[in-house]
Amino acid sequence: MRETNLTAHDFVLPFFISDKIDKRRAIPSMPGIFQFTVDEIVDQAKQAQDAGLQAILLFGIPDKKDEQASGAYAENGVIQKALRAIKKKCPDLVTITDVCLCEYMSHGHCGVTRIDGEHFQVLNDESVELLVKTALSHAQAGADMVAPSDMMDGRIGAIREALDAGGFADTGIMSYAAKFASVFYGPFRDAAESPPQFGDRRTYQMDSANAAEALREVALDVGEGADIIMIKPALPYLDILWRARERFGKPMAVYHVSGEFAMVKAAVEKKVFEERAAVLEIMTSIKRAGADIIVTYWAHELAGWLNS
Repeated sequence: MRETNLTAHDFVLPFFISDKIDKRRAIPSMPGIFQFTVDEIVDQAKQAQDAGLQAILLFGIPDKKDEQASGAYAENGVIQKALRAIKKKCPDLVTITDVCLCEYMSHGHCGVTRIDGEHFQVLNDESVELLVKTALSHAQAGADMVAPSDMMDGRIGAIREALDAGGFADTGIMSYAAKFASVFYGPFRDAAESPPQFGDRRTYQMDSANAAEALREVALDVGEGADIIMIKPALPYLDILWRARERFGKPMAVYHVSGEFAMVKAAVEKKVFEERAAVLEIMTSIKRAGADIIVTYWAHELAGWLNS
């Protein structure tokens, strides 16, 4: 009589790849999660595929940052190198790449900024130009799907046009269509080394109180050609996921983010509840609310639990 069932194919495993390290580095705020080198990520990708996962999501940390995020779209950038290496060993594994500039910007924001005294502004159109270059470089390096997570206006349409013109009509776009300004991103910023050096991201990420605006954002990205719609974070925004799924009927993804992961790990450490049971209940609730794809740091463990 069970209505909602989980499978390994529901999950996408995120990876952090760094050009600044010579061996894996543990992330203290995310127990069991690491930054990997380009050489190490190939074996990690193969292990994920062997566990039954179909897709991985790649985040890059360059060795140098600047105010034009040049490492994001460099031919030999960290993600570009990782993609070529992974595709050589795991050609059938679906590779999804984060398309954002925050990890590559010296100031940690998701776009080009202009500072006027104590005030700063993220320049939308100038940022979109760099996002397009980044997405195209990922496709050229072998990405099966790009995932713009910046929340700039118009970037989905611009990326779709550039991919099509560049001969990558089959490269998919998973849009972070409703990405809320959230306290639950804290550990991720440690992992991706991307905290803003001034201000915050509330001028371009969404107000957690706004549901109607979220649906308008989703509608814009659907109209611009997004193949999959992402809601982020997961548990605090299941109502947004449900509304978007009901209204648009598009494939839906959610990102069960670093803070959500860290909270459960902390509760498990204090023996509040058992990890496997808690994670399975959480993931079932996310899928029940309408998610076709769940990006989670537990993806590898979930594949094992579900196949055992």
